[in-house]
Amino acid sequence: MIPASVEPSHRDPVDFYADHALAFDAARSRSLEERAWLDAFLAPVPAGGHVLDLGCGSGEPMAAYMLARGMRVTGVDPSAALLALARSRFPQARWVAGDMRTLELGMRFDAILAWDSLFHLTRDAQRAAIARIADHAAPGSTFMFTSGGEEGEAINPMFGEPLYHASLEPDEYRALLAARGFHVLRHVAGDAHCGGRTIWLAQRAPNGELDD
Repeated sequence: MIPASVEPSHRDPVDFYADHALAFDAARSRSLEERAWLDAFLAPVPAGGHVLDLGCGSGEPMAAYMLARGMRVTGVDPSAALLALARSRFPQARWVAGDMRTLELGMRFDAILAWDSLFHLTRDAQRAAIARIADHAAPGSTFMFTSGGEEGEAINPMFGEPLYHASLEPDEYRALLAARGFHVLRHVAGDAHCGGRTIWLAQRAPNGELDD
């Protein structure tokens, strides 16, 4: 990743993935190096639990694995082309055109995943999105997402053009989660076993109470 010493390109990631949907699907690894994290994420979820997958893409490999584990899945993504692939591959799931910045599904989920998606939002948008995500989390639900390792903005070139990323300080993520009733179960910065990702796994209090 290239540190953005000047204002980075703020081309909306929605537009980026609309233009590169098929290329992204072809390039997306199906090796499932995320399996150990997915297993930990799903461990507290009851059998047949309902998972919200934000930035679900074409449904592979993450949603596919969760469906194979017997979960119900609602996938949300702004890319019509990626959702079309997901619907064709996994018609048993629910696929919704939407954006986590304006998320309003009117229901709560047993687990919420924002894998390689939340970090495409600006820092202010991430703060607002975490609040919206929490509104969709049932008591006791798990929430897993990826972030940068430290606060800042960066550009990661992909498919020949810049793709925007941003991150908050780890302490701010912890505070935002705690304010919405989530306790961090596990946080690994730069996980060498999962593509160098920085990963957060949190769980909401069973009674759904928020911190004062």
